[in-house]
Amino acid sequence: MSDLPVAPVTVKFPHRSRRGILLGLSLPQLVLVSAALALLLMTVVSTGLLGAIALTPLWAAVAALVLIRRHGRSLIDWAPIVIRYANRRRTGQTLWLARPVTRPRQDGVLHLPGTVASLKVVTPGDSANGAAAVHDPHQQTLTAVARVTSRAFALLDPSTQNHNVNGWGRALAGIARTGHVATVQVLERTVPDSGDTLTRHWTQNGQPHTPVAGQIYSELVASAGPAAAPHETYLALSLDLRAAKRLISQAGGGLPGAFTVMQQTTASIAQAARNAGLMVTGWLSAREIAAVIRTAYDPKALAALQQWSESGRAEADPAAAGPVVQVEEYDRLATDTARHATYWVENWPRTEMGAGFLHGIMFTAGVRRSLSLIYVPQGLESALRDVQRKKAAIIADANERARRGQVDSEEDSVEYADVKQRERQLIAGHADVALTGLVTVTAETDALLDAACAQIETAAVTAGVDLRRLNYQQPDAFTLAALPLARTAL
Repeated sequence: MSDLPVAPVTVKFPHRSRRGILLGLSLPQLVLVSAALALLLMTVVSTGLLGAIALTPLWAAVAALVLIRRHGRSLIDWAPIVIRYANRRRTGQTLWLARPVTRPRQDGVLHLPGTVASLKVVTPGDSANGAAAVHDPHQQTLTAVARVTSRAFALLDPSTQNHNVNGWGRALAGIARTGHVATVQVLERTVPDSGDTLTRHWTQNGQPHTPVAGQIYSELVASAGPAAAPHETYLALSLDLRAAKRLISQAGGGLPGAFTVMQQTTASIAQAARNAGLMVTGWLSAREIAAVIRTAYDPKALAALQQWSESGRAEADPAAAGPVVQVEEYDRLATDTARHATYWVENWPRTEMGAGFLHGIMFTAGVRRSLSLIYVPQGLESALRDVQRKKAAIIADANERARRGQVDSEEDSVEYADVKQRERQLIAGHADVALTGLVTVTAETDALLDAACAQIETAAVTAGVDLRRLNYQQPDAFTLAALPLARTAL
């Protein structure tokens, strides 16, 4: 009797709610409409109906700001974002330059632009393998970064794919239940290969003097090495120092105690990752973390960082992790030797798709990009409160439409079914994790960047995901998407 074929695992994501605070209005829309109604009332009371008619251009402008939508947002929702960008341009904050200083630098500070300027990479004194972590004194987090490898998912048989997908789900559930893990980030990126590692391996282990074959292999290494675009995967785990305060105190307090808790957490995460088909090959040192950040800003620096590293892996001084120059434009970011554009995954597939649906985006030929999946564990009580709040909003909107004699909305029915499903899963004991997807496309020139963005957008359509370019927010979006810092807020 032959074994029955195993059906490949499929995934389907819930409907993303577009519901506002009241009557489908977001906070900026609600504030503007309320202010306009208050002004209309005062105008009618003080000057009569003719005064209100005289302000018709104002009412038309308010209606346009509330009703006209661009790239998924109303004009009034865009207003705070655009105003902040205009203020940065006015004050010269769209240009960032690394400034050499003569006074001693604080050891370990990464010297990055923007909101991550205060991050510091620290290494415990008793670390046997030199593993380090990034300390954020403002958000009170400690982030460790691991290098991860795995077998090609698309080449695995369906039963192994199912096992790995279920294993990753169990790993996330375990992380969420700890209560002190703030964020988990999976960063998968392509980098330009200098060919130095391949050449070094061939020099040390090859036999170039072998007749015929030696010459062929030498020519192949010389030509194919720099043309390759290897994939790198990193797992960043952010420890919430406030939530883990009791455990840190028991471990001795301060950063040494926090490192003890972090080491315990990373050990369990590494085991859970192995059950999902992922192999943690090592937690990065301070110089390796700096090199990952540096090559995100300046991809061409990879060759020099590998060449001068004894291990063959890219290493950099933390003080030189940031870019030399960064220029912000409304739809892209220019840093050193590259141009970047970052997208947000606005909608995940809402129909049944294979678990490898992102394969087309990750392996788009000739495109250099970074894909970040950011998971934020949600507490059970807060998740249940969020479910009840969404259910009440859906029911209230349905009742309001019924009172007005409007037809039912199928979108509300689908959203209500998704919310009920989420509630059943929470009651059954499943963990709740918020997922954010970000894609950064990188190229050497603006023309190449536009062409690469077009390829990624086409691949996203095939994958069943909707991408939205984060205009006027590119620096913060790049930090979230391209750097392994496990941050969450724009």
